[in-house]
Amino acid sequence: MSPANRQPVTVLRGRVLLGSRIEETGAVAVAGTVILYAGPESGLNAALAAADISADHDVNEIRLTPGQLAVPGLVDLHCHGGYGVDFPSADASAARAALHRMHAAGTTTVLASLVTAAPADLLSGLEMFTGLAAAGDIAGIHLEGPFLAAARCGAQDPRWLRAPDLDFAAELIAAGGGHLRTMTYAPELPGADALVDLLAEHSVVPSLGHTAASADDAGASLARAAAALAGQSVSAGQTVSVPTVTHLFNGMDPIHHRAPGAVTAALRAARTGAAVVELIADNTHLDPFVVAAMFELLGADNIVLVTDAMAAAGLADGSYRLGPAEVQVRNGVARLESGAIAGGTASMLDLVRNAVAAGVPLESALRSASEIPARVLGKAGQIGSLTAGAQADMLLLDANLRPAGVMHRGTWISAA
Repeated sequence: MSPANRQPVTVLRGRVLLGSRIEETGAVAVAGTVILYAGPESGLNAALAAADISADHDVNEIRLTPGQLAVPGLVDLHCHGGYGVDFPSADASAARAALHRMHAAGTTTVLASLVTAAPADLLSGLEMFTGLAAAGDIAGIHLEGPFLAAARCGAQDPRWLRAPDLDFAAELIAAGGGHLRTMTYAPELPGADALVDLLAEHSVVPSLGHTAASADDAGASLARAAAALAGQSVSAGQTVSVPTVTHLFNGMDPIHHRAPGAVTAALRAARTGAAVVELIADNTHLDPFVVAAMFELLGADNIVLVTDAMAAAGLADGSYRLGPAEVQVRNGVARLESGAIAGGTASMLDLVRNAVAAGVPLESALRSASEIPARVLGKAGQIGSLTAGAQADMLLLDANLRPAGVMHRGTWISAA
């Protein structure tokens, strides 16, 4: 008897997102925590037979109703917290509580983001989140700083910004215990080239952002990062992706026809597959027209949707924190006292709905919220897609793209 036959089995039939297309008569079979089969319903019986699951086996059958769609669990690469919890200042218990609510809302994989802070605070935050990563609660850690440009610091605390320091960078990497996955940096700062090389050497994806770099400097840095990352392994059979660009357009100079800046360099790199850009499609950080234009110009394979969520995400307006900063949220928009936008308040599923409303094809919006960020993490085929052998993370959407059920690691954590 195969191992699959001794585990709970769920079979779902109906509309299924498979890669870049929707299979109208699809099926997904889950055994334990793993997807056993995902494809046309016509291939389901053969897959079950191959796994030694007989017709009289106890199988939980689910048939989607008209309008429902099964999609992969969503993957957020840039998240500072939510549901009242500020990751940079949270303890492990509070962080887990917020993560559970994020999972139940459809974001089944989260990369925890830490903002620029005092060195001791960064190191202690890394230590705490390294424990959560080792336990599987998060997919790893994103450091947004501290090697950022003061001219484009946004909500980052300028007191703790600094030029790249390789000794401190190595200390941060070591404190991450192998779970530091991405780091935002400004390429124009002295020492940025050496920082990119160090990050890539440790399979940490450099993410260009919070920068006032020229187009030439930004383009050269992205090319250097792509070359340095090539062939770097994060686990058996998995390699890291190309560099990313932290929340494109935000935290960088706007495009000008005589001063194209980092945005133009990022667009050119992403257009050729040499970088992946983050888009915060919350209708605050970016106009919906810009979101649709980016998908048309770059393609879903070169875009990841991210929330940049802070503690207010999922909650009402009010006063919250983002690391050391006090943030006021009004009409769903988080700002510092200076007026600078201070993170997002939308969920990943909100971003998908916004992108679709802007004119982005549903399949494209969902890929950029699941499969492509999984690829950036070096976890293609493990998370972010409905495919045999992947972790059984699945989201059922109704006709209005609202969650009708969420499966996380083979267990329904919200009603199916």
